[in-house]
Amino acid sequence: MPSSPPLSFSQFDLLHLWTQGDAVTQTTVLILAAMSVTTWYVVVVREIVLLRLLRQGRAAETAVTGNAAPNAILSALTSGGPFHDLAQTGLAALERHREGLSGTIDRNSWLSLSLSRAVGRVTARLGDGLPQLATIASTAPFVGLFGTVWSIHHALTEIGVSGQASIERVAGPVGESLVMTALGLAVAVPAVLAHNWLVRRQKSAIEMVRGFGTDLHALLLEQS
Repeated sequence: MPSSPPLSFSQFDLLHLWTQGDAVTQTTVLILAAMSVTTWYVVVVREIVLLRLLRQGRAAETAVTGNAAPNAILSALTSGGPFHDLAQTGLAALERHREGLSGTIDRNSWLSLSLSRAVGRVTARLGDGLPQLATIASTAPFVGLFGTVWSIHHALTEIGVSGQASIERVAGPVGESLVMTALGLAVAVPAVLAHNWLVRRQKSAIEMVRGFGTDLHALLLEQS
């Protein structure tokens, strides 16, 4: 009986596993690839947003602690930024109170309510992307595990069809199963680390936003 040709390392690289995999295996790999791309997209975008917000926050803190007039603070802030929106909301709330709410609710309560709602909107936007990272971190290992189970099924099928458990028959599917496990972990671990990193960064940004809201509230009461 002729012996089987020797195996080569090229038969176990990622390209070979992709070309030899069926539709289920390829779909699983594509899902994991999409998860990985989403993770890095969220990380880059949210880090840029947080860096910009922290830079604006330092400028806003300098402006409000300088005891400047509210209109001067508004003009010193980046237009369209969250701190500019907070200052604009505070001035608008103060103007509305002067125009018709002075007999219904006191100025302090009205400003506190208006600024609290504005701070809540800003902090809610800061959480964008975190649910996606948490979902990827928790599901990617199971997607990889599904690929592992499917590849092992292939290995068992090869044994059943051939009637022999030779290494040539099962090495490919078994190697494919290990690669699928590794891919699942390679997607999940960065998502977990990125989620924890962005949560810490988000807390710092939220504290800065809340602090600015509190200082602005006091300034508007003092100078109104």
